[in-house]
Amino acid sequence: MLTTLLRDSRALGVLAVPLILTQLAQAALTTTDTVMMGLLGTTELAAGGLAIVIFNQIRTMCVGLCTAVGNQIAAAAARAEHSQDDSAEKDGHGEVHDIVRAGLAVATFAGIVGAVLMVLIGHTLSWLGQDASIVGLTKNMLYALAPGLLPCLWFQAIRQFTVGMRRPQALLRITLVSIAVNAGLNWVLIHGTLGVPQLGLTGVGLATSGVYLLSFIALYLSAKQDKELAPHLSLDITRANATTVRRLLGLGIPIAATYGSEAGFFSATALMAGTFGPDALAAHTAVNQLVYIVFQVAIGLSHAASINVSRELALGNHDGARRIRNTALACSAAVMTVVGTAYLTLPGLVLAPFLETGSEQALCIAMHLLIVTAFLQFFDCAQNIGVGLLRGLDDTRSGFRITLIGYWAIGLPVSWTLAHLLGLGTLGIWLGLLTGLAATALLLLRRYASSLAASQSRARGKATPRLNRPMRRGRPTGSNSLPAHRPADAPRTPRTREARTPARELQPPQRPPSPPAP
Repeated sequence: MLTTLLRDSRALGVLAVPLILTQLAQAALTTTDTVMMGLLGTTELAAGGLAIVIFNQIRTMCVGLCTAVGNQIAAAAARAEHSQDDSAEKDGHGEVHDIVRAGLAVATFAGIVGAVLMVLIGHTLSWLGQDASIVGLTKNMLYALAPGLLPCLWFQAIRQFTVGMRRPQALLRITLVSIAVNAGLNWVLIHGTLGVPQLGLTGVGLATSGVYLLSFIALYLSAKQDKELAPHLSLDITRANATTVRRLLGLGIPIAATYGSEAGFFSATALMAGTFGPDALAAHTAVNQLVYIVFQVAIGLSHAASINVSRELALGNHDGARRIRNTALACSAAVMTVVGTAYLTLPGLVLAPFLETGSEQALCIAMHLLIVTAFLQFFDCAQNIGVGLLRGLDDTRSGFRITLIGYWAIGLPVSWTLAHLLGLGTLGIWLGLLTGLAATALLLLRRYASSLAASQSRARGKATPRLNRPMRRGRPTGSNSLPAHRPADAPRTPRTREARTPARELQPPQRPPSPPAP
């Protein structure tokens, strides 16, 4: 048991570790922008923060549209790798090529729609009650960020391709380099060095868009140099198969809705925390940032588990898919135990980067929230893994429905009840978060177990031979093979009368039944 778990953990880690490190590097990229905006002043930080919130909400949902690409490619690649027929293998590789084109087409569509939506939101900020001093700055930054959404989603589509093919190694290198490039471009465009005009906050948006474009180009060139990836990669989206595009959209729309629902859930709790004053909101923001950083581990594990489930099911290995669930949950529990121990034993050190200059009241509230977070993160990671596992089954709609129930029907009402009716304040909000995430995790994992069992039953039903198939000359109807006991060139044995007589005529006469006893 333990040996199997360790072996499966190593296999999962080969894909999960690069993804986790890439996610953490992307979190550092956003942190760099926030630090640079803070150097410009409070007004610029508020305006830039609002623009990034809007951008991230739209970007997250657009990324959801492209997420199913990795699972579809993993399944197609697995079928091609294990095919015994050359024509079937060729068809499998052609399917991968088709999915890549369709994924880039979906990314292009989402990028254009999302960019237009960002510009429109920028024009409505004054109608949404935002302060006039930040509306202009936020609008200009949204204009600068909008063009970057398209290469950002192209990058995500190719990223899903490399992950589906289980070759994500270039992702981490490119993301790490992009952090340094982003910091340099921010400095040049904000302060106007090297002959570039001083752009201030708008420069942060342009630097982000430029980094997305450079990252996409770097990943595309890296994939083109990979012998396994290059034959499948094409940017000609005009030849994308309409059926494949519709299939990806059918899988991707529920994923996008799930991502949006989760982001909206946490945004709603932030608004609720703001009603208890600036200290409560500061404590909520600091702890929420810690959860966001650790959540990148959950994203990496979830994505790796999802890809591996798609591969195992494509090969008909349902037991392997079941072990992947157990392995991913065990790995997440190990990481969350270490993190939770740090929260409980070193709360001051953990919160120092966020609240070192804050008030004592904010620090006290945050320390209480850390106690809840030490347990909350187990369920937060488990529910994200559950969403990924269902995605591996191509069941994205169930994930969306369950998260709606867990987040909005359970979590949010419990948060409001504990915070306001029972007077627990911000602590009640986080207890409600824990309740909602726990309910979501349990429902998702239960759904995965039942869906996997149903899939296995269907597979067994298809594999069971039909016993009453018509026979012809001792062979199943439609069979062109000769019996195994007679070589093809062996002389045919003359058929005797017994051989020509039906079996029922050769049976001995049956004695009639005895009359019933009086």
